[in-house]
Amino acid sequence: MRYEQVGILPCDLLLPAAHVKNATWACVACDQYTSQPEYWRETAALVGEAPSCSKLVLPECFLGETARLVPAIHAEMEKYLADGTLETRVREGFVLLERTTESGKRLGLVCAVDLEQYAFTGEKCLVRPTEQTITARLPARLEIRRGAPVELSHIMLLMDDPLRSVIEPLYARRGQLDLLYDFPLMHQGGQLRGWAVTSKADKDALLSALLALKAAAGPEPLLFAVGDGNHSLATAKVHWEEIKAGLASDAREHHPARYAMVEVENIHDPALTFEPIHRLVMHVDPCELLRDWRAYCQQRGMALWDADCAQTVTAVWAGHEAQVGIDHPDGPIPVATLQSYLDDFLARHEEAQIDYIHGDDVLRRLASAPEAIGFLLPPIDKSTFFDAVKTLGILPRKTFSMGHAHEKRFYMECRSIV
Repeated sequence: MRYEQVGILPCDLLLPAAHVKNATWACVACDQYTSQPEYWRETAALVGEAPSCSKLVLPECFLGETARLVPAIHAEMEKYLADGTLETRVREGFVLLERTTESGKRLGLVCAVDLEQYAFTGEKCLVRPTEQTITARLPARLEIRRGAPVELSHIMLLMDDPLRSVIEPLYARRGQLDLLYDFPLMHQGGQLRGWAVTSKADKDALLSALLALKAAAGPEPLLFAVGDGNHSLATAKVHWEEIKAGLASDAREHHPARYAMVEVENIHDPALTFEPIHRLVMHVDPCELLRDWRAYCQQRGMALWDADCAQTVTAVWAGHEAQVGIDHPDGPIPVATLQSYLDDFLARHEEAQIDYIHGDDVLRRLASAPEAIGFLLPPIDKSTFFDAVKTLGILPRKTFSMGHAHEKRFYMECRSIV
C-alpha cells in the first residue's frame, strides 16, 4: 500500500531549533487582518530581532510592497537554513496537532499533498477546491514560491470522517508519541501542541483508515476539500506545473515541488467552527431590490415568501428585518441561490456595490446605513458540506469562514521544496 493512493503522504518537516522561542516563531496566516496592518506591525515589534515565520511570509495587507519584500523573505529563508535556525525534526512522518481556542481543542495532521491529485479547474480529483480560484491573486504568491527554498503553509484540507477513524485514534494514544512543542500562540491565538508521527505502525494505520474512507466515498471520490488556503494551494500547483515541464519523466515522481505542505482536519471535529459570510449591497433602494428579486425568481420558476421554505435567508435594512423563503431554488444551498441573483443584479446596476461581511452584528450595523441592504445567511451545515461540494463542483466565492481570524492556522513547520 502506498500513500499516493490517498493523495497525501508523510514527509520531512523542518522546525525551529531548541534555542528559538516558539511563541515568537509561530504567526498567523498571511491572509488574515488584511485591513489591519497594525496587527502585523505589532507582530514585528513583538518579534524584534528573533527568528520568526512572520519574516518568511508576505502579509496580504502589504501586497503593494511585493517587489521590496520578497527578496528579503527569500534571504531570511536561506539564512535560517544556513545558521541552523531550522532543523529537520521529523523524517518521513507527520505532525499530529492540537490547537486550543475558545471553540475547544481542534485536531489536525501536518503532511504533504500530492499536487498531481489536485486541480482547481473543476476536475473530479481526490483533492478539490471549495471556492472559485481568482487567477489574478496568484502572481504575488508565485513570486514568493518561485525563489523560495522552503514553504510554510496555512492550507487546511477537510475530510469527511464522521466515524472519526483517521486522526482521532492517533490522538487517543498521543502519550506514546514524541512531543515536539507545546506553547501559547501570540495575540491570544490559543495553545499549540504537536507530536511527531514516524513509526511504521502509526503510518500504516493512518493509511488503512484513509483507504477505507476513500472506498466509502464511492466512484470519483472526493477525499479532501480545501477549507483554507485555496489560492496558496493553487499557487503550489501552478509552480509545480512550471517545474514539471522542464523535468524528465523519471525525475517528476519525487521532486519536492510536486508536493505542498498542508494540515488535514476532520470536518466533524466539534471545535472546527464554520461561519457563514453575509452579503451587503450598497447604493441601492432596499425595497426596489427586493421587488427585483421577486420578479427575477418568478422568471426562473422560483418564488419568494415571507415564511420557511426550501431555503431561507434574512434581509436586513434601515431598522427592518424580514425572513425571505425561497421555493424551488436554483442553487443547492442558500448562498448559491442568493449569489446567482446578486451577480445578475449587479450586472444590471453599475451603481451598486457588494461587500462580504463576517458577523451578524456587523452586518446589521452596516445594513442600517441609507441605501444599503444586508442578507444574513444561515449557518453552514457541516454534515452536508461535502455533498454540496460534490453537487456544485466549486462553491460560490465567500461561502464560509472556518472560525475567527485569531483561530486560523498558525505557521510552525516548514518543508524543503527544492
